[in-house]
Amino acid sequence: MPESSTARPRITFGMIVLNGEPFLRYNLRALYPFAHEIIVVEGAVTGAAAIATDDGHSTDATLQTLQRFKKDEDPENKVKIITRDGFWSEKDEQSHAFAALATGDYLWQVDVDEFYQPVDMASIIDLLVSEPDITTVSFPQITFWGGFDYLTDGWYLRLVGNTVHRIFRWGQNYSYGGHRPPTVYDGRGRDLRELVWIPANELESRGIRIYHYSLLFPRQVLEKSLYYDAASWAQHNEMAEWAEGTYLGLKRPFRVHNVYHYMSWLERYSGQHPPQIEAMRADIASGRLNVETRPTGDIERLLRSRQYSLGRAGLKMLTPLVSCSLWIRNKMKGQSRKQI
Repeated sequence: MPESSTARPRITFGMIVLNGEPFLRYNLRALYPFAHEIIVVEGAVTGAAAIATDDGHSTDATLQTLQRFKKDEDPENKVKIITRDGFWSEKDEQSHAFAALATGDYLWQVDVDEFYQPVDMASIIDLLVSEPDITTVSFPQITFWGGFDYLTDGWYLRLVGNTVHRIFRWGQNYSYGGHRPPTVYDGRGRDLRELVWIPANELESRGIRIYHYSLLFPRQVLEKSLYYDAASWAQHNEMAEWAEGTYLGLKRPFRVHNVYHYMSWLERYSGQHPPQIEAMRADIASGRLNVETRPTGDIERLLRSRQYSLGRAGLKMLTPLVSCSLWIRNKMKGQSRKQI
């Protein structure tokens, strides 16, 4: 931990990446001013073989981007690149790889398509300075869909998926437990979320969130869908069909989030993006960055539809009832486990 209450904590950012273009360089630039170190683990797990090279690497320019950033944009030698020729067993193994090299006071896990406002990152670091007993910080998220001006929201994001565990105290004999969900244990084997945990709703009340661009570009969504279709843990064996029919075709406008078992919808976004996302957006618009984007005419027509607006309002009104139903179901599952 920092030597005094006013010392700035050293932040180790840990990232797993496969086919991270076009986000990667912009994300590294966003993290760099706040980083003690950025440890990037590149490559595919065995379940992602369909979207990787034969020897387990990215099929796009991810490796070259990492190497170029290390050469041209890393004057303080903060970036460490971990890769191998061959597949990783699972994302747990990749997470253990960056955790094993972490030397910071905190471990901040980042996905390549997750961004923050710089002022929010500074506020979080100030919070860690003022409250050094904090062991875990979780964030709410907003999820962009099909373009920079659109969000997806729904029952899953409101009730299940709006808590993202990202920052963990790090120290001697600490260990990374697992990737789903991200879990870290202290030197006494205690889950850090059971100690001093800042939950997502506390940050949401301050307007601090993750800007998640996970459903922005067609290639990105199609590749993720192939991976989730093949993943035994995902239980989304119709993901490729969802990507083709709903993401590209908007055939089920109330199942737009890729956790499609829950009702979801689209909304317009008129707020600010993080600066490096604005830089990426400008590079796409100018042609400096060649990225296939999704046409948005159908989204615009949908959002202008009064029928869709009424349906969306109805689903929002039903959210508390769905929350109650989920609570009862989880309670019953807990009782069943106790009986067994």
